[in-house]
Amino acid sequence: MGFEFFWILFDIEILDFNTSIEILIMEKQKDSVTSKTLRVLGIDPGTAIVGWAVLDETCGQVTSVAYGHITTSPKNTTAERLFEVVKDLECIIEKYKPEEAAVEDLFFFKNVKTVMKVSQARGSILLTLEKFCVNIFEYTPLQVKQALTGYGRAEKKQIQLMVKNILKLKEIPKPDDTADAIAIALCHINSRKMREIRRS
Repeated sequence: MGFEFFWILFDIEILDFNTSIEILIMEKQKDSVTSKTLRVLGIDPGTAIVGWAVLDETCGQVTSVAYGHITTSPKNTTAERLFEVVKDLECIIEKYKPEEAAVEDLFFFKNVKTVMKVSQARGSILLTLEKFCVNIFEYTPLQVKQALTGYGRAEKKQIQLMVKNILKLKEIPKPDDTADAIAIALCHINSRKMREIRRS
């Protein structure tokens, strides 16, 4: 089953409020966010790179507010890198004030070391979201693929192209972590709508 999205594309502006965050932002015009607007923060967890995206959904219309990624230095200790992720995520939450967050859940990793590092980052991210009273929802890569393409085994490139087409972007957001964060946020908005339909 496919899902229909409605998008408004806004002027692109680059903000640099933290040296470790690269933000590609699409600011809405001076319309205030109404009480009927749901603001969602999508997050693709990691230690080296954390993708993030902020989307608004109002009466069936979804708009991109901002998206980007947090980077940490491999020269730093694991604790220092996690602290950097938390500090930068706090800046994003304080700036955009999301009501709900969609975070990618863990999936199978062949490399045990990798899964441990991602788990540490996810834990730090979830704790930060909870600290700011942001409602948390978790989705597996399979759920994200099904929400955007209707096919659970879709390739990453297909997901990225869907993100690009839905947002009417000139190119796929980079790095991949950023495009993944947008996809996770879209998955949540779709899933939320489907849950509301089932309850009605």
